Amino acid sequence: MTAVEQRRRAFWQILLFAAGLVVLTVISAGSVYLVNKARDDSKWVVHTIEVENQINTLLLEIRRAESGARGFLLTQGADFKADHDKAVAAIVPAVDGITRLSSDNPAQRDNIEKLSAAIEIRLGQFAREMDFVRQGQQDKAVALVREAIAANTTSTISSVAGAMIQEEERLFRLRSTNADRSQTLAASLTGIGSGLVVLLTLISIWLVRRSARARDDAETRLRDSNLNLEATVDERTADLREANDEIQRFAYIVSHDLRSPLVNIMGFTSELEELGKDIFRRIGGLTGVPAGGPPVDVADIPLDGPDKQLSADFSEALGFIKSSIARMDRLISAILNLTREGRREFQPEKIDTREFVETIVSSLAHQAAEAQAEIHIEPLPNIVSDRLALEQIFSNLIDNAIKYLKSGVPGDVRIRGRTKLGYAIFEISDNGRGIDPKDHQRIFDLFRRAGTQDKPGQGIGLAHVRALVRRLGGTMSVSSELNAGSTFTITLPITWNASNRNADK
Repeated sequence: MTAVEQRRRAFWQILLFAAGLVVLTVISAGSVYLVNKARDDSKWVVHTIEVENQINTLLLEIRRAESGARGFLLTQGADFKADHDKAVAAIVPAVDGITRLSSDNPAQRDNIEKLSAAIEIRLGQFAREMDFVRQGQQDKAVALVREAIAANTTSTISSVAGAMIQEEERLFRLRSTNADRSQTLAASLTGIGSGLVVLLTLISIWLVRRSARARDDAETRLRDSNLNLEATVDERTADLREANDEIQRFAYIVSHDLRSPLVNIMGFTSELEELGKDIFRRIGGLTGVPAGGPPVDVADIPLDGPDKQLSADFSEALGFIKSSIARMDRLISAILNLTREGRREFQPEKIDTREFVETIVSSLAHQAAEAQAEIHIEPLPNIVSDRLALEQIFSNLIDNAIKYLKSGVPGDVRIRGRTKLGYAIFEISDNGRGIDPKDHQRIFDLFRRAGTQDKPGQGIGLAHVRALVRRLGGTMSVSSELNAGSTFTITLPITWNASNRNADK
């Protein structure tokens, strides 16, 4: 699969995911809205039914009151009076209930005012009728009944109540229609949304299966490539190891063979020095020293003018030759040590790092005292590694920290460590001369040094240290500024084993 196809597929997958998210969001929001609206519409339908029931209850209580009053008028029976009183007591709460339920409808509020006025009149008539009957004035009670019939008060109550019921029935039809519509819309939205979700799910399944097939094909090709790559890597690794071994053997042979002409040069230089002494003794003999006398040191030969200058130049030239031979000898020895160390097999063992570093520091105590430096060892993590390699690493870094302190300033060298993600991190810091940032990489190169060259060395130490750190599966870096001290950071595996031995080869 090409990069363009991968980007196109990723685009469609993201678009499909976004579409599904939008659909689910719309369905959820729409369903919540429509369900709440249907609930509200249903609540108003129930509200309308409650108002109608309350109005019918009011009319029923008024009829009961009238029936009780007429029965009591005709028979003076206590049961009729009790039924009348009970009905009258229920009329006022019924009116209050209608008023409370219909407070949201302006038209119904007007009808309630008319209904309340008519009921108040009728209740007053009921009260007077019952008083006349209790007083035995039956004729006045009958006349009052006829007067109420003529005033048509009961008909007014029935008419107003009927108008209110018609209004509630109109609202019931309207609210029922709205509730049905909301429920229909909610069901439709849910159905459509479910269909879209199913469709998107099917498309997603298709894309996933297509991606899975493409991934399987890619994995198959990658597996085949890895098999070929592993074979190629093994072959190249074997070639590199063979080449590295050959380079080390070559360096060893060259360094060893260089020793022979160097020894000859050193011998002939010594002979040349003796020959020079003999020549200048002869020259001196011409000026006063007996030629056959006992040997006399060249410095004691009385030479004048050009002969004295020639003797000084000859001694200076021999000095340069001898110092160069000595330096060449040290370099050859260092190269031989490097090649021997490169061929050495590491032997991992558990190391008490603090005790190990304290031993190294104690061996450098004399140099630290001469440099007026204090070495502080902070808590250090224990590791499993090669003891000799670690000794060379820490010895070199601590020795450099002592060697390159600033003159006249008490030295402060600190060694600390911590662990992180299976690695031990060691830091050797000092308050010495520091290193120019442009030389941070230079100091790790073979035979390269930075700063003022006033200390003995061949520029091999840090290169050797970094090589050892890499062979131990770690990394090394430096942080420093001129006149601000240096901090060398070494990161090593907490547990080094034979599986990564000679990793750099």
